[in-house]
Amino acid sequence: MNKIKFLLFLIVVPILTTANEYQKATQACPAYNNMKHTTNTNDVKLEVGKEYRVIDHKKGQILTLIKGERIAQRWVDESCFKQKNFFDKIVSGLNKKSSTNKQTSKQNLLAISWQNAFCQTHQYKKECRNMRANDFGASHFVLHGLWPQPRNNLYCNVDKKQIGMDKNKQWYRLNKLDLNSTVREELQKYMTGYSSNLHRHEWIKHGTCYGTDANRYYADAINLLKQINNSKIQKYFATHINRTVTLKDIRKLFDREFGKGAGEHVTMNCKNGLITELWLHIGSGSDNLKELLQRGETPKSRCYKGKIDAVGF
Repeated sequence: MNKIKFLLFLIVVPILTTANEYQKATQACPAYNNMKHTTNTNDVKLEVGKEYRVIDHKKGQILTLIKGERIAQRWVDESCFKQKNFFDKIVSGLNKKSSTNKQTSKQNLLAISWQNAFCQTHQYKKECRNMRANDFGASHFVLHGLWPQPRNNLYCNVDKKQIGMDKNKQWYRLNKLDLNSTVREELQKYMTGYSSNLHRHEWIKHGTCYGTDANRYYADAINLLKQINNSKIQKYFATHINRTVTLKDIRKLFDREFGKGAGEHVTMNCKNGLITELWLHIGSGSDNLKELLQRGETPKSRCYKGKIDAVGF
């Protein structure tokens, strides 16, 4: 089976981009002045569906012509022009995992952080060095990520170069996300790791397997986070700072807030005796957290007791 896929790959790749021909962009990719992707004068992006002249093709990148720009020759990843054709359909039929990746994720894990505890062990992070007592994250849960399950459902249809940069924690080099102003502003508030490009990392590693675009993915995650912060769960944590609490108590609170049995879908992570995160194991098909929790999995927790940390080191 792998040999067949490899032979098909050899057939498909050469016809994707030939110098001096025109290709339609399939993604709104940033178009950089150089191959290192360090400069993008005027923040130029490809327009999906528009044809661009291909000038050169090297090391997984394409040099294309952007008409109307002073610096017209720009480098983009070859995945920005990837075409669906007969051979692609054959390959996707051979690879069941690829076909399931295109469906909306049926089971997800919503990871929400108690930022005070996270910062105790990540004091070097930009968002932790600048954290103050009146910041949103000092008394509310913040977004870590929304992870399609199972846990090995990662990097769906992502370019190998991007995967390499992500795994090497070069998140600042990952492609910028085409987010609308509302989603971007809310991410800056509700995902404190935004300043460290956590949003790019979370999208490329997990969001690409969710089944929607980045705007919908983050809008869904933020909506769920807000439901937690608008509940007695947030009030409980804010009023029990510097106290040790149990997962049993937290689960009981989830049952009261989101319906009987909701708590068994919640697990807890701790480090150095501090509660760092709550993991909510949820289903799909609704934007209501109460309904989603009832449809989620019930895994074992990694931690059963921990202290709710205060802001500051």
